[in-house]
Amino acid sequence: MSTEAMDAFTHEREVEITVTGRRTGRQISHPVWFVQEEQSMFLVPVSGFDSDWYKNVRRTPVIRVSANGTAVNSTATTIDDPDRVDHVVSLFREKYGADQVEDYYPRHDVAVQVPLG
Repeated sequence: MSTEAMDAFTHEREVEITVTGRRTGRQISHPVWFVQEEQSMFLVPVSGFDSDWYKNVRRTPVIRVSANGTAVNSTATTIDDPDRVDHVVSLFREKYGADQVEDYYPRHDVAVQVPLG
C-alpha cells in the first residue's frame, strides 16, 4: 500500500485526517497540509503543541489520512525533537512557500509522522 498511498497523495495540497477525540472518543476530521518523505507523511499542527488534533493524536495515535480517493489507517508518532521538527518545517517551506508557512504556522514546536506502509 505504501507506494500506492505515496502516489495518491503526491500531487495533493492537503489531506483529511481523522483522529479520535481525547474527551469524546468521537472520530473528528480536519483538512491539513502535509509533506512526504521516504515512506511517511509528516504533519505540522497550526497551533503547535496546543492544537486539539495534535493533543488527540498524543492520546490515541491511530490516525486515518485520506485524499484523492485513497485512505490509509496508520499509527502516528509525535515529534518534539527540535532538529527533526525543523527538518519537517523546512519540507513544508519547500512545498508551500516560506511566506505561507510563516503565515499559517506561527509555532514550530512539534510535528507528526504518519507511516504510509
